[in-house]
Amino acid sequence: MKNTGKNTEKLKFIGVNVLIALLIVIVILTVVVISLKKYTDHGHEIEVPQITGLYQNEAEFLLSEAGLKLEVIDSTFSTKVPLGTIVEQNPAAESHVKNGRVIYVVVNATAKRQVILPELHDVSYRQAENMLRQLGLEIDSVVYEPSEYRDLILDLRMGDKSLETGDKITEGASITLVVGLGIGTEMMQVPDLSGLNIVTARSMLLVQHLTMGQTQYDVEPTEDNREDYVVFMQEPQAGTMLLEGSSVSVKLSTDKSKAVTANNVENEEEFF
Repeated sequence: MKNTGKNTEKLKFIGVNVLIALLIVIVILTVVVISLKKYTDHGHEIEVPQITGLYQNEAEFLLSEAGLKLEVIDSTFSTKVPLGTIVEQNPAAESHVKNGRVIYVVVNATAKRQVILPELHDVSYRQAENMLRQLGLEIDSVVYEPSEYRDLILDLRMGDKSLETGDKITEGASITLVVGLGIGTEMMQVPDLSGLNIVTARSMLLVQHLTMGQTQYDVEPTEDNREDYVVFMQEPQAGTMLLEGSSVSVKLSTDKSKAVTANNVENEEEFF
């Protein structure tokens, strides 16, 4: 009997200790679960607002009010939406995220990009039209002028200004094309082009319904100094009468002292 009592008491002691150990484990697990829920904000999610179409500062304010953050990860350029507005967001609007989540966005550029005008003089009208549209430029109008060759580009203008190869143009700008119509029937007087740069010389010829022919340089120009060259020799000479659409060839130099009038041309045959 004594052994039986001792065994019973021993079992009770073990049972109590096991029960206490289980209670301790349960309490610890409960504390851990509650802590994790609080740490992860379990069960509490925020609906992501629609921020595409908003400016960045507007979107940042809206997200901040919702307990979210904004980060720009890329920029693009589109003429279909206002400059500086958000065009993409991730996560998407109406999705649910936890407090403090970063919303990643792509923003439309704040300024229109500049495109470089390619060489289009003496290119066919159709080809020039395609090239300009691919660059994001618009054709405002087409003006036809007498020329030796039909449908070739004689000049490109923006307002009253003639454009030259390499000019930087704002994307979306409108350009007027001057296109060859063929030789006319009227006689036109060749103007004096000496001392003029190539753009001004071409414009002056077009006023007289004449076109720019062969162009040569005494020293081959670079991209940096091409605008410094002026005409110092031309063929035919100033004062010559030509049919509308005929061309005039020129020789150019950065040495402006070489510029001579049509009445003082020497050895022009060696250049043309």
